[in-house]
Amino acid sequence: MAGLLAPLVTRWLGRWVFLPLAAIPAAAGVWVALQAPVVLAGEPVVERLEWIPELGIALSFRLDGLAWVMAMLVTVVGALVLTYCTWYFSDDEKGLGRFAALLLSFAGVMFGLVTSDDIVMMFIFWEATSVLSYLLIGHYTGRRESRGAALQALLVTTFGGLAMFVGIVILIAQAGTTSIAGILAAGLTLTDPLIVSAVILVLVGAVSKSALVPFHFWLPSAMAAPTPVSAYLHAAAMVKAGVYIVARFAPGFAETPGWTATLICLGAVTMVVSGWRSLRQYDLKLLLAYGTVSQLGFLTLVLAMGDPDVALAGLALLVGHAAFKATLFLVVGIIDHDTGTRDVRELSGVGRQRPVLAGVAIVAAASMAGLPPMLGFVAKEAVLSTMLDAADAAGGWAWVALAGAVVGSILTVAYSARFVWGAFATKPEAGATRVHRSSPAILVAPALLAVFGLVTGVAPALLERYLTPYADTLGAHPRYHLALWHGVEPALGITVLVVTAGLVMFWLRAPILRFQARAPRLPDASRGYWGVIRSVDLAGLFTTRVLQRRGLPGYLAMILVVFVGATGVTVLARLGALPGSVVAWDYPLQAVIGALMCAAAVLAAVVGQRFTAVLLAGMTGYGMVALFGFHGAPDLALTQALVETVTLVVFVLVLRRLPVKIAQRNKPTHRGLRALAGISVGVMMAVVAVIAMGSRTEPSIAEQWPEMALEGGHGQNVVNVVLVDIRAWDTLGEISLLVAVATGVASLLFVTGREGALPRLQRRGRRSAQRARAARSVQEPVAAQAVTEIGESSFDLFGDEPPVSLSDADAAPTRRSYLLAGRTLTPENRSILLEVLVRALFHPAMVVSVYLLFVGHNAPGGGFAGGLLAGLALVARYL
Repeated sequence: MAGLLAPLVTRWLGRWVFLPLAAIPAAAGVWVALQAPVVLAGEPVVERLEWIPELGIALSFRLDGLAWVMAMLVTVVGALVLTYCTWYFSDDEKGLGRFAALLLSFAGVMFGLVTSDDIVMMFIFWEATSVLSYLLIGHYTGRRESRGAALQALLVTTFGGLAMFVGIVILIAQAGTTSIAGILAAGLTLTDPLIVSAVILVLVGAVSKSALVPFHFWLPSAMAAPTPVSAYLHAAAMVKAGVYIVARFAPGFAETPGWTATLICLGAVTMVVSGWRSLRQYDLKLLLAYGTVSQLGFLTLVLAMGDPDVALAGLALLVGHAAFKATLFLVVGIIDHDTGTRDVRELSGVGRQRPVLAGVAIVAAASMAGLPPMLGFVAKEAVLSTMLDAADAAGGWAWVALAGAVVGSILTVAYSARFVWGAFATKPEAGATRVHRSSPAILVAPALLAVFGLVTGVAPALLERYLTPYADTLGAHPRYHLALWHGVEPALGITVLVVTAGLVMFWLRAPILRFQARAPRLPDASRGYWGVIRSVDLAGLFTTRVLQRRGLPGYLAMILVVFVGATGVTVLARLGALPGSVVAWDYPLQAVIGALMCAAAVLAAVVGQRFTAVLLAGMTGYGMVALFGFHGAPDLALTQALVETVTLVVFVLVLRRLPVKIAQRNKPTHRGLRALAGISVGVMMAVVAVIAMGSRTEPSIAEQWPEMALEGGHGQNVVNVVLVDIRAWDTLGEISLLVAVATGVASLLFVTGREGALPRLQRRGRRSAQRARAARSVQEPVAAQAVTEIGESSFDLFGDEPPVSLSDADAAPTRRSYLLAGRTLTPENRSILLEVLVRALFHPAMVVSVYLLFVGHNAPGGGFAGGLLAGLALVARYL
């Protein structure tokens, strides 16, 4: 609700709207924090509201240990980023209200994602994050790179979401529940190929959302978004969704064949490749973007191992990453805001001019590099120590994970140092950068996040108690404890090696840049993506050029041929379902009516006059009216009759503008092929209907309708009660669609030009009528001359009717006129008898339509039939 009101409130408050909006996720964070005692006691907070009980889908939310940690990150970081936006944007920012609404909505959707216990609801929130991220990344709608990056992110994450959806459906079918907790506790056979396939499909969605190789390319492109979006979505929220899925499913599926190997390989490759690429970036946001991708790979390989001690360390690393990476993105936003550039080659001396900003960035970068006494150091030390223990105990892929973590951490130290140097150092080769001092309040959000990383690094026990409940779900209580100092141990030696090697790489940055420039480029996934997009475009153009080159008849023929072919395959596979006996008719008169309908359809295809063809086609519809009547369906018969009549009237209105005869331009061969296509479709539909009737395995639900209509809807007209009461929402949607279509049709009928007002029937007094007649007497010669000069051919698009002159139109009848057809028809095309008859029947038809509306609950009729009759009367009266 707040998201919907945000654009309106922004008109009054401007950029200050972000402060009250920030209070919403802050309040949610306070509520989550108050639930900590219950969650720490091992009792998750559960709220459930049935939504679709027939499918077992509910609005179910479960706040356990993992959900509590993620919810705190989403709400706290979200509130700080919204506060930061107050001083980042100006009041004249284009689309500010929309941006505020989208960012707040994203926070709400992300909160729903991490707390959902129903896997279907979780997937709905999952896809909503993709849509909202598309809109946020494309905030600068005037920039081509923003639009391209937004579309790229949407396509990649949606592809992963579709794969995940298939896996979710399989898991629901196998577990018999939509509850995530229920699926994890269902005891599924993890070696079952179906379960393995489902788990892999779910992981495809997680990997695409968290930008792991080979889907890593969309995240650096998304840096076209405003910096607050990068700080929230691409550091603390959206990209963590995939990591969250891995952590959520690890307790139940970590033993699935392929789980550990796949995630460790993808995580290690992502961490190393992205860390290496970050070393050659000159844009600070791109440097952090590749660093984020690298860290996401790190988080994935850690949380994929399914070990309680490693999970505790991984969750600490997740919290630390959200804090230091959001801080650094916000710092880059301030630098860009104050200097107008993010290029490290143009930035020089910023640290001397903004020492507080530099201090905040150095604290966060130290945490990213894993330097004491930061949370990043504590978490990374815990990861290395627990991985060593896991490798000694299990070996195998744990050693691969450890090797990937060490190499990736060396690169992390190198690009962390490159970030601090590039943003704040004084470079002799670059002139001093002019820094515009923004409000000190803009530093509040990044400073608080940096302080959090420092405090929890010095006293990690404050954080550990909130991370342990998740580690307990992996089968045992973790033996490892977070601490700033564990003494001299192998993990400390590895850390010293990592930091030393990383600083050496930074010191040798110039030779490394030259080597990267000369070395063969690694395969570029982004180029592959654009190659696929171009291939799809070319395939679409080729298909259009080959298949859609013969006009409307060709399009229709292609549709019918595909329908017959696709349906024919299914029919051949279901021939065994044909019923043993088929009753051709109940009464001989039904056969006669069917024969007349077939004859009318054939004649409609061969006659040479349009009006005759329309009448013959109408006979088939009225034949259906008779058949419905014989089967005891008066409501269907009445509706069909009215629909057929309205269709005939509309056809007649159109035929007034078309030549009388149908042009015979088709070769006999073409006519034969079209006849064959039409007959094939008819035969195919008949066979499908017969097979459908013979394929029923359960009693028809129609047998329950009369009782439900009488007891539930208190009406004897089953059809009307079903439409109005039982399927009320469907009927409302259909009515809305009809209103939209009617509005479009009316605009096409009444709007005759691009300019000028619509013609209206106005009530005129005696004096105004006299003035109008006097004006017409002056204007008629000029109007007639203008029409003559223009010529009839320019008006008559279809070649059979001269235009109505301006004098004729002006002389059209007013609202007091008895007959209205003079407004739209020339005298030679008018039928006075028909106009008088329509005028006489208009008011009785409207009264009968109201009668049908009210009587339809217990007798034939209803709102649909009444509306059709009223529409028919209005069409005949005014058109």
